[in-house]
Amino acid sequence: MTWLARAVADVERDPETVYALFPRAVREGGPGARAELLRALTTALPDPVAAITKLYWQGDAGERLEILEALARLDLGPEALPLVHDALRTNDTRLVAAALGAYGSTWLDDHAFRQGVLKCVFMSVPLASVEGLDRRIDDELRRMLADFAAERRAAGRPVPPDVLERL
Repeated sequence: MTWLARAVADVERDPETVYALFPRAVREGGPGARAELLRALTTALPDPVAAITKLYWQGDAGERLEILEALARLDLGPEALPLVHDALRTNDTRLVAAALGAYGSTWLDDHAFRQGVLKCVFMSVPLASVEGLDRRIDDELRRMLADFAAERRAAGRPVPPDVLERL
C-alpha cells in the first residue's frame, strides 16, 4: 500500500489525522496528494468545511493554494467562500488567481467577482486565469475595466492587452 493510500484510509477512519498528514502530503504522496486527502475528508465528515478551513488557516501559501484549487471538486456549496475572500485580500498572485478559479467564479457574488478581477488587473495576473470571466463579465465590470484603461492612458502607461480584449 502506498503512502497516499494509507493516508487516505487514515483520514477516512479518523479525520483528525489529516492535520498531521496534510503538510507532508506532497513530499510523501506526490502531486495531487493534498487534493486526495481533502476528498477523503468530504467522505469522512458530514460537514468538512470546518476541517478544510482549519487546514487553510494553519497552512503555508502552497497548502492554501492547493486547498483553493481543490474547492471546486469538493461539492461544498458556498460554505468555503471565506477562504476565497481571504485569498483575494492577499498580495500573493498565486492565491488571488486561485481564488478566481472554478469555485470562486461559481460562488462569488457579482461585486466580489468584479473586485477580484480588478485586483488581478492591478497585480498583473493574466485574465485568462480567471475561470468563467467570459460568462461572468457584465456591463459594470466592462465599465470598471474601461475606467482602469482610461487612467492608464491618462498616465501615459500601457493598458494590458487582456484588458483591452474585454472592452
